[in-house]
Parts: sequence; C-alpha cells; structure tokens
Amino acid sequence: MDSEKAKAKLSSVAEELGREIRVFTNPAASAESNEATAISTSELDEPDDFYEFTPADYYRAIANKMGDQFLKTRKFREAEAAKRRARITKAVMRVRFPDNYTLEVKFQPSETIQCLVDLLRKVLARPDLPFYLYTTPPKERIKDMSKDFYSAGFAPGAIVYFSYDLPKDDDRQVANSGPFLRDEILSLNGLDLVPEQSEVTHSAPEPVVAEPPPPVRETKAEGKKPVKPKWLKL
Repeated sequence: MDSEKAKAKLSSVAEELGREIRVFTNPAASAESNEATAISTSELDEPDDFYEFTPADYYRAIANKMGDQFLKTRKFREAEAAKRRARITKAVMRVRFPDNYTLEVKFQPSETIQCLVDLLRKVLARPDLPFYLYTTPPKERIKDMSKDFYSAGFAPGAIVYFSYDLPKDDDRQVANSGPFLRDEILSLNGLDLVPEQSEVTHSAPEPVVAEPPPPVRETKAEGKKPVKPKWLKL
C-alpha cells in the first residue's frame, strides 16, 4: 500500500474513533517472556552478609530521613510534583492482545483509564464480551477505571494486557483464540502516519573567491646612494 492510501486509511479510522491509532505485531513478545521466565534465580543470589543491616546503615537511614523532612517541606514537595507533572504532556498506551497484536493510542495524562476502555469497545471484534486489562509482572488487574493515566503511573507511556473475562469453559477458549480486533483495525497493521516534511528552499551560497593578497611594495630610499661599509674600502 502506497503512502497516500495508507494515510487515507489511517485518517478514516482516526475520524471514526476520534483518535489516531497504530496497530503492529509483536511476534518476539512470547519468546522474550519465556526467556525471561527461564532465567535461573541462582544467578541473582547474593551472599548472606549482603542483606545484613549494619549499625552504620541504620544511622545513615535515620540521617537521610531527617534531612529529607527538614529540606523538603510539604509545599516544596507539592511544587516538585506539580513541576514533574507539567513536563509530561502525553500518555502513550499500548494494549497487547494474546495473538501478539498491539494497539497503540495517545491520551492526555489527565484522561482516565475509562477512556481507553471505551476506545477498546469500538475496535474489538467481540465488544459484547466482558474483558479486563492487567499489568505484568506480577499480574495485576486494573480495577479503578476512574484513575487518570498520570496517577496510575501510565504517563508518559505504559503497556497493558488484554483478556476476556469469561468462565473457564469452551466459550473462553474460543474467544481467546482470536482475532481480538476488527478486520478493519487489523488491516492497519504496520501502517503509520508519516509527517510530511516541509519543503524549505535554501538559496545556494555564493562561491567565495579568495582575493589575492595585496602586492608588497619595496620601499627604497630616494635620493640616497648606497654606502659601502668602511671595512670594504680599500
């Protein structure tokens, strides 16, 4: 698909959903998670004395705590938090599905997780089935949909996982086999909006011609004859 058709397709879906989305596959996701799970815990073991809490550690912790309380007043901490939040202007959410498709969409940090849930209902192949989102590791179900993305720790971006909320029976197995997204949404796989580069006309620089250095004039004393030194006289 050429760039113009891809752009038109993405724009059409964005107009329908009210947001620009991206769809792509992540075939290496399952392999990476299996490799991460297969890492032996023995490689991460530390000697027993590593975990001992020494008196020096205790006094250092107390000193740091007292210093923090003294230096950081409540207003100062609130100002710092507000400053950090002001710097974050977006929350890029990626929803991974069991069939290794990933849906990416941008939100404002102040928007709630419910906005993501509402969007998913528009793009799912089976919006009639109950579903939930979770984070991992460890697996933790997202329950409070009224939380904004910043407060939930999802800004400037995060990955969440999708699953149908069905009893363990044949219906669940059929539903979890996919596809999870509508065919029209799946057709966006690999397409992306490429910003048009503005044509900037630059005038060609004029060639720099090196000027020859000015001629050096030999200054001669006028009206004076050359005088021989005395030691040359016979």
